[in-house]
Amino acid sequence: MIRKAPAGDASELHWFKSSFSDTSDPNDCVEVATAPGTIHVRDSKNTQGPRFAVTTATWTEFLQLVEEA
Repeated sequence: MIRKAPAGDASELHWFKSSFSDTSDPNDCVEVATAPGTIHVRDSKNTQGPRFAVTTATWTEFLQLVEEA
């Protein structure tokens, strides 16, 4: 995992709601943004708050585990 401090301006990233966050509460979701070799993740309720980034390989492994669960 790659840990990064919150960026001051994340406008260069295109954030979208994760398809795994489809719940009955539209405010209860995770947003992701892709960059070359990196997936960024944040809480949609706190877009200026903490976020983290992982490699695309780590993200792919995570999604495979989620689908198996």
